[in-house]
Parts: sequence; C-alpha cells; structure tokens
Amino acid sequence: MLAEAPAQDKPRPDGGWAQALETLRDAVIVPPVESAFQQPAGILRADGSYCDTGAFWRNHRPLTTAPSAPGQVDETLEGRWLWAGVLWVHFGHFLVESTGRLWGLDAIRDRFDGILYMPKRPARGDEIAGWQRAFWQMCGIDLPVRVLTEPARVETLVVPGQGFGLGEIISGTPAFRDYMASRFAKDIAPDGPERLYLSRSKLGLSKGGLIGETRLEEQLAQHGYEIFHPQDHDLPTQIARYKAARQVVAAEGSALHLFGFVGRPDQQVATVLRRQSGATDQIAEHLRSFCGIEMLQIERLQRIFRKTGGHKKRHDLGVIHMDGVREELAAQGFIAEGGAPWDKIRWNEVRRVIGNRYEPRKRED
Repeated sequence: MLAEAPAQDKPRPDGGWAQALETLRDAVIVPPVESAFQQPAGILRADGSYCDTGAFWRNHRPLTTAPSAPGQVDETLEGRWLWAGVLWVHFGHFLVESTGRLWGLDAIRDRFDGILYMPKRPARGDEIAGWQRAFWQMCGIDLPVRVLTEPARVETLVVPGQGFGLGEIISGTPAFRDYMASRFAKDIAPDGPERLYLSRSKLGLSKGGLIGETRLEEQLAQHGYEIFHPQDHDLPTQIARYKAARQVVAAEGSALHLFGFVGRPDQQVATVLRRQSGATDQIAEHLRSFCGIEMLQIERLQRIFRKTGGHKKRHDLGVIHMDGVREELAAQGFIAEGGAPWDKIRWNEVRRVIGNRYEPRKRED
C-alpha cells in the first residue's frame, strides 16, 4: 500500500519544518530502487505513515516521494541514528544537497550511533568517496556513516529538517549556518597567495565550460593570481587556499560552494559566467548568506553554444569576451586599471572546439 503524500511546503530558511526535529521509534528506511530525477524513497513511521519531513527537496518540489511499504525488512539497526538524507556522488550536489541535515548532530545532545544516508543513484550501492569522508571529518564527525541500499528498520531515528539545499533554502537555516560556522574546517590554517583563480580548464568541455579559459588564466597570472585547479588537491588544501585569498576569481562552478562554507566578509569574489542559469544566483545567495560576500557576476560572453539537439544549460559552452571581463575586473579592483586590451577570441579558435557538435543558443532559450 502506498503511504500518504507529503503534506508540507518546500523547506524555508526562516521557519517551518526545515528547522524542526522529529524522533521516530522503529522507523523503516526505504531506499530507491531505480535511478530517476524523482524517486519513491524515504522514511516510513512504525505505523506505516510517510515521514514527509525526511523528504529531499529541490526548489519547489520533493525529489523523493512516499514509497510503498517493503514486503520484508531484514535488517534492524539498534541505537540512535541521524537521518542525513540522499547521498550524492557529484561534488557540488553533495555539498549542497547531502549536508543540510547534519545540524541535527548539535541539536540533540545524546550520543548518536551513526549517520544514515540512502544513495541518489542505486547503481552506486553503498559507495562512499574518500573526499566525502574527509568532509565529514572536517565537520568534526567521528561516527560511522551508512548508505542503505536495502530497507532497514531503525530503533531510534532522529530526522532533522532540510536546512540547506537548492532553492529558497540555499540561504540555509540559522541552525545549519551556525553548525557549519562552528564546526567546519576550524583546524585548517590559511595557506596560499592573496589572489586566486579557481579554474575549470582541466575538466574538459564535454559537460560545459568556457572557451578561452586558458587565455584568461594567462592574463590573470600576470596580475598575480595563482591558477588553482581544485580537483588536483585534497579538501584541506583547497580550504587553506580559500581562507588565505583576499581576492578570488572563479569560473562559475561547484568550487564556490565549498568556498561558501569558509569565506569571510573581507574577501572579494568574482565569478565568470559560462552560461545563462539560475544556478549562479544560488551560488551568489550562498556566499551572501553564509559569508556576507556580495559576489560579482561577470556575464561577458561573445556567444553561448549548446550541444546540437541538447537542452541542458549546464553543458553549454560560453565564449569569453576577454576585454569585457578585463573591464569589469578592473572596475571592481580585482586587477589594476589601464593596460592594453585583452585580445579577442577569434572564430577559428571557437570552431576548433565546437566542430559540428554545437550550435548557437538563443538568449531566450
């Protein structure tokens, strides 16, 4: 029998269920069985009703919905466990969508026996990446973490509200912001230059990027910026760099969400947009709410190309308007004013990249 539908509205940073805690006895966690955008999966109370405060929301709708009761539950977890939600393998989605319930560890003073997730992609099983374990360690978490791939009953399950995520909740609830400010990466000292460029150029362009980014790196290096490729470094090194920098320029991407957990109001941040997307506004709100930073968004692109026949904006390629970027960075003090214009990226360079696999995207697309 299908459990009842969710009753609550989206999680909000200023009140409601996102800031609430529910403690359940003998709850059953039902992981997803198929990979899909929206999945029947989540928590059933002992009486079979659906615990809708345990659902995973993005923007205006839940991406996990009430599952059917499993025919058999073979495992029972004794003790007190924290419900942490859906575990993403993708770096950016993990940071934003797999961390928002950890604040419950501070809200309940009694000892927990562990933390429970279910996988977003069932094919990944109970896989946990080393960098994810490093992230939890930097939160001061020394508990076992389980990723459930089969239904399991839990003696005592604490369900914190979703205190962070994509949508209005990107601002974070006060409890989640306080948890990250007091816990995350407190023992990592600043280490690095005052000027830092967060690059995507080594990631390739198959999943979106900036055409001409290496040219931009050459120019920024002349202005004293270290060209930093986050994926080449462990999380402590990344955070040490982010703490040390006074000025950060970044190709728009997930690295800024990690920065958002350790940034300070005295730092300047600018991002060079690679697409037209509301995702950039979410990054900006993350930095505004958590760090007190007003991020400069530089949307200076000659053209935007999409994969032929494709509609996913995250795969778009933006052609940098080099001198437009220079003008905006200079106007906001990220580089010195004056100097020669930055050379334009020519069509023959663009054509070598896009071939016949991309087509221009209209601004209204």
